[in-house]
Amino acid sequence: MGSLTYLRDVVTLKFIEEKCIGCGMCLQVCPQAVFIPSNGKVGIRDRDACMECGACARNCPVEAVSVRSGVGCATAVINSMLGRKSSACCCSISPEDGAADSSGCSTGTKGSTCC
Repeated sequence: MGSLTYLRDVVTLKFIEEKCIGCGMCLQVCPQAVFIPSNGKVGIRDRDACMECGACARNCPVEAVSVRSGVGCATAVINSMLGRKSSACCCSISPEDGAADSSGCSTGTKGSTCC
């Protein structure tokens, strides 16, 4: 499966490079590989890939990362798996992956406000 992408330019992820101590915890816990090693610290590889699960923020010992968890794709995927169709975001597969259906949805959220 291709990498899921949240709606472009709306993710709540914030990263304060000056606070980063390079521990790499965010690299280890991020399920979407949003972060990348950069000059002994960490940088953001693809901000729009963030599914707002909050693992990075919970594991950052210096609060260099913040994200409003419970509002993005992670919540949508969990709600979809639990059969809750009314509470979901509209994730889509990157166009080069070509795996989304004609509505652009790929997470089984048809019937939500976006699909």
